[in-house]
Amino acid sequence: METLHTLFLEALNAALRNASVTWTEPLEPEQWHALFSLADAHRVLPMVYQAVFRSEAGKRADPAVFAPYKRRVMHDVIVQTQRTQAFFALYDDLCAAGLTPIVVKGIVCRELYPNPDQRMSADEDLLLRRDQLRLCHRKLIEAGLMTELDEEATEREYETSFFSERQPLHIEVHSSLFPPESDAYGNMAALFDSVFDRAEVRPVAGHALRTLSHTDHLLFLLCHAFKHFLHSGFGLRQVSDIALYANAYGEAVDWARVQQACREIRAERFAAALFAIAENYLTFDPDRAHYPASWRALAVDPEPLLNDLLGSGVYGSSSMSRRHSSRITLSAVSAARQGRVEHAGTLKALFPSAEALQGRYPYLEKRRWLLPVAWAQRIAHYRRETARTHNNSAADAVKIGRERTALLKEYDII
Repeated sequence: METLHTLFLEALNAALRNASVTWTEPLEPEQWHALFSLADAHRVLPMVYQAVFRSEAGKRADPAVFAPYKRRVMHDVIVQTQRTQAFFALYDDLCAAGLTPIVVKGIVCRELYPNPDQRMSADEDLLLRRDQLRLCHRKLIEAGLMTELDEEATEREYETSFFSERQPLHIEVHSSLFPPESDAYGNMAALFDSVFDRAEVRPVAGHALRTLSHTDHLLFLLCHAFKHFLHSGFGLRQVSDIALYANAYGEAVDWARVQQACREIRAERFAAALFAIAENYLTFDPDRAHYPASWRALAVDPEPLLNDLLGSGVYGSSSMSRRHSSRITLSAVSAARQGRVEHAGTLKALFPSAEALQGRYPYLEKRRWLLPVAWAQRIAHYRRETARTHNNSAADAVKIGRERTALLKEYDII
């Protein structure tokens, strides 16, 4: 493992324990910059900064090296605090209107961290029954949020984004936790068909929030990570969320159900590798979490997954080439789900089906014969994007896609 990655994991581990790293000698300036840049890519900069700033190495480091990161951390934490308070106020208004939103991820996970507002969260996710979506849409608009979709579209889509220009608030409204129409992972939606019946009201930072049961929530965190893994990857923040959630609530989790669900979607070995990473590097305690011995006994090598996560950044966004590689991995998974062998992943990445593109090009929904036009528009857009951005080439995207497809086979996903 690279020295930078070792330092990063040690710092993140210390942050999860509300401790400082044990380093005594300061790093070279370029090492500090590389460490903070990696932490920022994984959206854990405030936590990592705090863990090293208080250490002997941090105290002996050049203050000029730390100064810009200190300003960035202070700004991020203040904005996160404002975002949290704005969300609580909005949530209370929605409940007062008779809505019963279920809060997932985000603020529920942040509460598990030693310093919650150091755990960044760009948005908050709300799951609502379909018959409440129109009212929720109206209430969010009345609260000053904006969206590109109307009420009818919000009711139809599985996810709608709302954002505010006046305050740092971004809300994702879901009618389903996963898009049922997805060939690659639509089967995950059925795992959560009855979550409304099992929802619980739980205190979070002094507020009563309706959220998923502990079994549903841990399963959702695993499935959400798995979905992003099938795309272009995910980072260490999600692993930290899962580790802390399992440590805190594992005793109340129906592990047999979680393991069986992961087996059904071919994520059992993936999850076993993820828990191994969490145990080896990020404070996960199998005994405290009541993690089943049957799952722990699976013979998996977690290091290939760890290397992929370290190079991923949050939600696989470390480079545009990596993001574009998702077309190849998703195509491979879709083929496997349908019992086909994918021989032309690269070709399909360039020329997807009408179903895969109609979200971006709505005219394909009724005029499939315009698919070649959509292909041409997509390629032109890609060329423009490549010209103005770094780390973005078709050759790299194909290379990353093929490497990550091999990783899917490593963990028996395809």
